[in-house]
Amino acid sequence: MIETVTGLPALRARVSAWKREGLRVGLVPTMGNLHAGHFSLVKLAREHADRVVASVFVNPTQFGPNEDFDRYPRTPEADAAGLEAAGCDLVWLPSVEQMYPFGADNAVRMRVPGITDVLDGAHRPGHFDGVVTVVSRLFNQVLPDVAAFGRKDYQQLAVIRYFVRDLAFPVELLPADIVREADGLALSSRNQYLSAEERVVAPTIHRTLLAMRESAQAGTPRAGVEAQARAMLEGAGFVVDYAVVRDRQLAEPEDSRGDRVALIAARLGATRLIDNLEFTL
Repeated sequence: MIETVTGLPALRARVSAWKREGLRVGLVPTMGNLHAGHFSLVKLAREHADRVVASVFVNPTQFGPNEDFDRYPRTPEADAAGLEAAGCDLVWLPSVEQMYPFGADNAVRMRVPGITDVLDGAHRPGHFDGVVTVVSRLFNQVLPDVAAFGRKDYQQLAVIRYFVRDLAFPVELLPADIVREADGLALSSRNQYLSAEERVVAPTIHRTLLAMRESAQAGTPRAGVEAQARAMLEGAGFVVDYAVVRDRQLAEPEDSRGDRVALIAARLGATRLIDNLEFTL
């Protein structure tokens, strides 16, 4: 039976007991409303750890003033059942008061320079500050040996890699492959916001990424690849935040060859979707 813990002393007592037994601890940070993509993270962590903790916390510091914090779906009972089936040992279910004892507005904040100023960082100011603030707290609370993160949030993973290395957190990061529906749509808790009509259109994002890869590998200049992608998305009814090709460090590539990642963020109706595809030229 999976254990659910809501108080920090109980969490630390459980983790300390595992550590005394010489067990490796894995962490899967989530905001709840879990799907198969999250459960794949649990299974990945399980391959590298003896015990797995999943945190379920809708983090207010990573939502902007006009974003969907209040309506973000919260399904703790279903989450716990799914986590247990995936092999998770403990659910860390803190309140905002547990996570931010002085309140979210008065919390000590962290910031990663540079990489957080582009793409999603430019469109969602302060978002990544909230991400690194809460992830650093989770690392201090759980003291994991490994932590699993999905590649769908490509920029988020890059930001976390940066701060883990810069602050010498003794945590091994485990990147997990994107889990998709049969039609290519990347799994996301926000997909449920899509209407039936929008759900039919949403896989255009993945088709656009595939087209970007094909075009780039055929020798089309980057500006042309990006313009074609934007036109494809807008033609399907998306409002595009960005559709770009970058190097793996999210900089505009200077070389004609090398590793690349195509990244898209676009709105379909009221729902903002992100996705990416890594490839090599």
